[in-house]
This record gives sequence, C-alpha cells and structure tokens, in this order.
Amino acid sequence: MLLPVPHFHPAVAAALLLGLAGLGAVLPAQAAPPATAVQDQAPGPAPDADPDALPQGPLAEPAPPAEPTDAARLRAREDLDLLFAELAQPGGETWARAESDIIRIWSRSGSAVTDLLYKRGESALDAGDTAAAIGHLTALTDHAPDFAAGWHLRAVAFYLDGDPGPALSDLGQALRLEPRHFGALTQLGAILEELGDDRGALSAFRKSLKIHPHQQEALDAVRRLERQTQGTDA
Repeated sequence: MLLPVPHFHPAVAAALLLGLAGLGAVLPAQAAPPATAVQDQAPGPAPDADPDALPQGPLAEPAPPAEPTDAARLRAREDLDLLFAELAQPGGETWARAESDIIRIWSRSGSAVTDLLYKRGESALDAGDTAAAIGHLTALTDHAPDFAAGWHLRAVAFYLDGDPGPALSDLGQALRLEPRHFGALTQLGAILEELGDDRGALSAFRKSLKIHPHQQEALDAVRRLERQTQGTDA
C-alpha cells in the first residue's frame, strides 16, 4: 500500500530532483540519528536494564556462521534471478508466490542480531510507534549497513514519522544496494507525484513495474500520470 505523503520543504524537493538521474541516486545519505534502541553492551546484568535489550552473557548471539562460499553465493543469486523472472511473467498466479519468496529472502540477513532488530522494527511500525521503530532500525543499519531491507524499512518509518529527508536518503541506500527493490521504487514514485514531478514519478513507477508488473496501485498511478502528462515527453 502506498503511504500518505507528508509536506516537503522546497529544499528537499530540489535536492531530490537534481539527484534523480537514473533513479539509482536519490539524496545522498544523511547522518542517521543516534540509535535509541538496542546497543551492544559489555556482558553482565545492569540494575536498570531495558527489558527489550538484546540478551547478554550465555544468551548472547551465537557465533556467526562461516562465510558462505562463492558457490553458495552464486546459488543464492541464481535463485533470486529465477524468482524475478517468475515475478515478471505477465500471466498466471505463480508471481504472487515469487513475490512472497523475494520479500522473505530480502528480510533474512544471516545474522541473529540483525534479524531480531528487523523484527522489532516491524513490530513497532505495526503498533504505530514510529519513534521506537526508528531506534531499532537505526541500530540495525549501524550493525548491518549492507542490508538493503533495513534501509527500506527505516525509510518507511521516517516517512510515517513525517521526516522526508532521511526517508529519501534511506530509499537511495536501499536502491544502491538492491536496484531491483520494487518497493523502494514504488515509494519513490509516490513521493515524486506528491512533489508535483509527474514525469519523475511516472519514470519511477514504470521502472518498478518493469521489475514487478503486478502492483495494482503502481499500475493505477501509471494510468493516472499518463493522462496528466499526455502530450509531453514523459
């Protein structure tokens, strides 16, 4: 579902439009706010410990698994490529399963700490607590800066919190790490449409639909924007 778009300061809009070329580079990354969620601590109990803090001592995160081999990485990449090919099929119903599998793979980091922070961010968003979500997800992006799903989810949290600048920066990070992130592209289209950049929005929605052609809200947006830009070079 496309999220409601808050009012943007003109400077934010100008920076976005100047950096939009190719939709692979939105606003440059901004300094993240201090993490208010879980932080790494020295082992041992604290009298006023946050009940949500990560377990310490014997319950701490197990040792990370061995680094996957090049062959394992290649198999994972091939699996995603097959799923994206299935997702792009124009007919049938298997695309819905492919969509679910892609999102599930994207949300798995391979790290128990990262996965826990991601789930806590999701739960906070579901509860409408955007401040807590931003805290958990800031800890996540600090801990796992190469995890695209964390940047995208924090962009959603900033967006819902009415803070568009960091949201746009996080969308840019997500797209740099995963250019096929159709959710980030669709969200970018929604922002640009609200800003009045119909051509940029139409381009973003079309790029998203080229990857995932079954997004009904993006399809509706393209039809709407094509009518509004009729007779232009959009």
